[in-house]
Amino acid sequence: MEKFKAMGISAKIIMALNDMGFEEPTPIQHQGIPVLLDGQDMIGQAQTGTGKTAAFGIPLIEKVQHSIEAVQGIVLTPTRELCIQIAEELNKIGQFTDVHVLPIYGGQDIQRQIKALKKRPQIIVATPGRLMDHMARRTIRLRDTTTVILDEADEMLNMGFIEDIEKILSAVSGERQTLLFSATMPRQIQNLAQQFLHNPALIQIKAKEMTIPLVEQYYIELHDREKVDVLCRLLDTQPTESVIIFSRTKRRVDELAEALKKRGYSAEGIHGDLTQNRRDGVLRQFREGVVDILVATDVAARGLDVSGVTHVYNFDIPQDPESYVHRIGRTGRAGQTGVALTFVIPRELNQLRYIERTTKRKIVRMSAPTMIDALEGQRRLAVDKLLRQIEQGNYDQYKGRAEELLAEMDSVSLLAAALKMLTKETEAIPVKHIEEAPRRARGYSTSKKSFAPRSKERPKAGKY
Repeated sequence: MEKFKAMGISAKIIMALNDMGFEEPTPIQHQGIPVLLDGQDMIGQAQTGTGKTAAFGIPLIEKVQHSIEAVQGIVLTPTRELCIQIAEELNKIGQFTDVHVLPIYGGQDIQRQIKALKKRPQIIVATPGRLMDHMARRTIRLRDTTTVILDEADEMLNMGFIEDIEKILSAVSGERQTLLFSATMPRQIQNLAQQFLHNPALIQIKAKEMTIPLVEQYYIELHDREKVDVLCRLLDTQPTESVIIFSRTKRRVDELAEALKKRGYSAEGIHGDLTQNRRDGVLRQFREGVVDILVATDVAARGLDVSGVTHVYNFDIPQDPESYVHRIGRTGRAGQTGVALTFVIPRELNQLRYIERTTKRKIVRMSAPTMIDALEGQRRLAVDKLLRQIEQGNYDQYKGRAEELLAEMDSVSLLAAALKMLTKETEAIPVKHIEEAPRRARGYSTSKKSFAPRSKERPKAGKY
């Protein structure tokens, strides 16, 4: 915490950071906060999981002038989920100040938002389309806005928001500080920066800094038809508590979530075709632990911030290293260790090596667990569950019946029967409808000379 204090951050925000469990700045925070407090424009090339929200959130809250009852800061985000997440984190950072942060996004009743805007929030976190709706209604005025932050600018570009962003930036009159955060820097993002940023500082967090060191990374080589069975054996073998499984397409998500539910797992899928209410309900169940396994596409999970995720499984290999880092960043947070495991079919081995080279991190090969391994793992977990119950207590009402049973049966038989009931020994259910993604390569050579000893081609990315 001393390093945060050395940056000149106020005591109230230091108190909030301490309450949130911060210990020392991440690289993007260490390099970016002084620049932003100084008022300079900035381009930050950083992935999710690097702490970039606090990197721009701390200076943004520090610079709010409490005497001005108007919107002083705008944060633009590509999705509703990320909008809500950022607003929540900014409100935590400013919890001991008088700064009020309000999320504004599509899908929520606009009249409800207008009512909330009458309370004069100093910072707005918004999706571009809904912000423009309010600008057209004049329910949000940007004449006192001094800071504009574009978060995940490349995703907003991919989603077709670039013209909206240009209109919003043009509408902010007077001097302003503009910050642009993006994992990649395509030509249109560079042009946007040249047009609207003035002499910006450039801070790049390299791949080796983006890969979270507390995440153990493994891969299993297998055929596509084996994936569901191997996944279930892993779930039965490893002590998972909260799991996210990434699949390439919306159809694969639905099919996999249904297959897992048929096998007795507490799983739900999430992707862009679900209604907003359904997506909110699934995420709420996952956060509250009602659902243990979340199956998701990359886009649907973007901005998802759930504590306690122990394992991330890449059912389909990510299409690029940036997506890989984004996925595995869902675990290994807040000082906790996590496990990331990627399924790789033989022709995808070169793609895996490309991810290793880009992230500068070795991904360790793991053997697929056998049925015997899965059964033994379930037995071990059953013993652990029984011992945890003994530690927790609260079973006195069962002691009388237990004594009666012990008078009739031997203790070993009773305990063995209890463990058998706690052990999930489900039979494999055939899965016929999880189709393999298209195999056409994009951006990689398919020459067999480069594939020895096994051939592979990079799969075409499915639409989300």
